[in-house]
Amino acid sequence: MGSVATKVLIVDDHPLVLESIGTLLEPYFIIVGKVKDADEIISCAREYRPDVILMDACMPGIGGFAATKELKKHLPNVKVVLVTMLTEAISITEAFKAGATGYVLKQSASEELRLAIETVLANDRFLSQKIPPEVREAFEDKWIRPEGFSSDLTSRQREVLVLLSQGKTPKDIAQQLTISKKTVEFHKANITRKLGVHTDSELIKFALAHGLATLE
Repeated sequence: MGSVATKVLIVDDHPLVLESIGTLLEPYFIIVGKVKDADEIISCAREYRPDVILMDACMPGIGGFAATKELKKHLPNVKVVLVTMLTEAISITEAFKAGATGYVLKQSASEELRLAIETVLANDRFLSQKIPPEVREAFEDKWIRPEGFSSDLTSRQREVLVLLSQGKTPKDIAQQLTISKKTVEFHKANITRKLGVHTDSELIKFALAHGLATLE
């Protein structure tokens, strides 16, 4: 692919990250700008007309998800790759719902960013290989209710399911809800029995399919 002519805009509130990503990609792409202030993203994107924007997901002020959604209103053809440390299924879902077509973890950016850019330019979706397998599976395959099983959960079961879908452990959930770990595991067992599921990825799929998972 003739990627040397591809124009890339980098957005991150940390100057060192901007510089390191720029240095990494300069041999392969034209780096048209580096943006530190989230408020400048849209004006810079309009000025530089990049093909791809590498967007930090967590920035002061407008976050990467909201910035992506706003960008796609003004520049619908620009490709946005979210660069983040968030590995939860709901974060990935929010990113693609906002209009991103790539999702790269910061811890693997040096190995994956170039491939991510070339993948989204080819109109394919890129999801970091470092995303935990159960989250990748939950994101890539929609939940389908097994025959004969109920999806009618109690309010407490839904509460536990939401926290599980955010990647929290039974111990974390017990502390947050001020109940015992055994009680959390009891609720989880009842949830899996009701839904007819067996793995954490299937629980996450259900939460995503029913709009129960929410970003904190």
